[in-house]
Amino acid sequence: MTKIATRMVRNTLGARLIYRLVRGVVAVFCRGYLRMTVEGRSNLPTEGAYIISPVHRSYIDTLIAGAANTNRMRYLAKDSLWRSRPLGWFVSSLGGFPVSRGTADREALRRCIDVIEQGEPLVLFPEGERKSGPTVQPLFDGAAYVASKTGVPIVPIGIGGSERAMPKGKNFIRPHKVHVIIGTPLRPRRDESGKVPRAAVKELSEQLHSELQVLFDRAQAKVGPST
Repeated sequence: MTKIATRMVRNTLGARLIYRLVRGVVAVFCRGYLRMTVEGRSNLPTEGAYIISPVHRSYIDTLIAGAANTNRMRYLAKDSLWRSRPLGWFVSSLGGFPVSRGTADREALRRCIDVIEQGEPLVLFPEGERKSGPTVQPLFDGAAYVASKTGVPIVPIGIGGSERAMPKGKNFIRPHKVHVIIGTPLRPRRDESGKVPRAAVKELSEQLHSELQVLFDRAQAKVGPST
């Protein structure tokens, strides 16, 4: 990690206070404007690091994932946000840490592992960029790799209604109901040697894909189809 990246991922008292304040505002917005309901909160680990892996249909999915979880979440953000010190500090306080566009995948994964090793939960959208429609698209192996490398669980999350609330190409959030279902944590299979077998990563990704589709279908059934 670079010096700036190391500095920006620290979980300071000030950062925690800013996060709690902003999260509180976002949670009120989600519960009121989006009529967000959440089931399965008991599936969230009560301590230590873990990976949150939601389906991704809208820009507001990050806000929804944060509002559904009382723990401070961490997430990837483009490093250009840190060109301004005040903006960089604010994004860091909200849990963001910088990754350069065009950075090799292994460097981004290394930074994710660094965050996990600090003991904080991390949001990784396994579909990558926003998708559309009711089918969970093929997953990238990043979330499964980080989980397998660090030994932390992956928590799959189905989010229904976010695509209706703010679909691609729209800049306005509509007051459409959102329902979140937090699934049972998936535990990675680790090699005793500490290595991460490729087969184990693929197996975990496939399991995650299957669970996400089930949760997404259930969440969508609560709010209506996305298209």
